[in-house]
Amino acid sequence: MKKSENSAVNKTLRIYQKLVRYPFGNYLFSKVVCRTAPYFSSIYPLITDLRVNHCECIIRKRKRVFNHIKTVHVIAICNGLEMAMGVMAEASVPKHLRWIPKGMTVEYTAKAGSDIRCVAKMSAEQWQPGEQSVQVEAFDDNQVVVVKGLIKLWISEKPTR
Repeated sequence: MKKSENSAVNKTLRIYQKLVRYPFGNYLFSKVVCRTAPYFSSIYPLITDLRVNHCECIIRKRKRVFNHIKTVHVIAICNGLEMAMGVMAEASVPKHLRWIPKGMTVEYTAKAGSDIRCVAKMSAEQWQPGEQSVQVEAFDDNQVVVVKGLIKLWISEKPTR
């Protein structure tokens, strides 16, 4: 990465890029995120891929996230989708902007009977003030979409100080 490109990388993405060079780096980064937003730790997520405008995290199928039919509970999946979206947004937001989630709409499309890969992505052009939607999808081990939806963000200019 050239120095000019690196200067455009924000703090969140820079920390991720530094940690993933080491054994268990993804695990350490995921722990840092869960300390910042403790509710996410309820699903034991693992961030596996973080790039500008894209994030993926894994929720392991374990008893802690089961529903009554022993599949991954959709609320746990929504938690993973929100985490992926939030980390993606923090790693992607231009320095002059800020964001806050405004709502989430999801569809349950299949049973979640395995580990779940949560993906959040948006385009660079969407980083403008106003309401924007982030596409989120959750996949099982067979790459079947088990949950899909949109998370609305309110994006605004940072106040001048």
